[in-house]
Amino acid sequence: MAAAPSAEQFAALQILLKASKKDEVRRLCQECFLTSASSSEKLIEDTCSILSVASDEAKQLICSLHNLSRHVVHRGLISPEEILSLFPEGFHQNLKNLLTKIILENISAWRNEVQASQISLPRLIDMDWRVDIKTSSDSVSRMAVPTCLLQLKIQEDATLCGNDLTTSALTIELNKQTVDTVLDGLGRIRDQLSAVANK
Repeated sequence: MAAAPSAEQFAALQILLKASKKDEVRRLCQECFLTSASSSEKLIEDTCSILSVASDEAKQLICSLHNLSRHVVHRGLISPEEILSLFPEGFHQNLKNLLTKIILENISAWRNEVQASQISLPRLIDMDWRVDIKTSSDSVSRMAVPTCLLQLKIQEDATLCGNDLTTSALTIELNKQTVDTVLDGLGRIRDQLSAVANK
C-alpha cells in the first residue's frame, strides 16, 4: 500500500505552479500514476521541458505525483474532502483544488488499472450445467442414475499469460451427494460474505 506523501513530496508538488496550462498538469498526473513512471526517461525529459526544471526536480515531482495518486487509490478516498485533507496547511489553494479535481476525474480508471495489474487467481467467467441420466454401466445398480455435468469457463490471469486473456473450460461430473455438499459449502460461503459485507 502506498504511504501518505511526505512534507518534502508536497513541497515538490508546488513545482506544478510553473505549468502554463491546466492540461499539462492533468497529463502529468495521468502519466505519473503508472508504476514505471519514476524510471521513465521520456517522462522526465517531457517534464523538464514543460516546466523548465532540472532533471532532479522533475524526478521528485513525478515521484510525488505517483505517490499521492497511489495513496488516494489504495486508501479508497473518493470525496473531495478526503483528498483535500491530505494536503498540508499552507499548500497553494488553487493547485490543491486542481489536483483534487484531476484525481477525482481519474480515480475510477486508476482503480481498475490497479485491480487489473494484480496477480490473481483464475476468475470464473461463466457457468453452465445440465442433468444427464446414466443409462449404461457395468453395474446394474448404477443404471438410470442422474448426474450433473457442470462446465466452468475460467479466465487466467493476464499477467501470467503474457497479457493475453486465456479462457479455458473445465467440465466436471457430480452425483447428487456431491451437488448437496457443494451447495451446502456455497451456502456457508454466502453467509460469511454477507456477514463481512454487513459490518
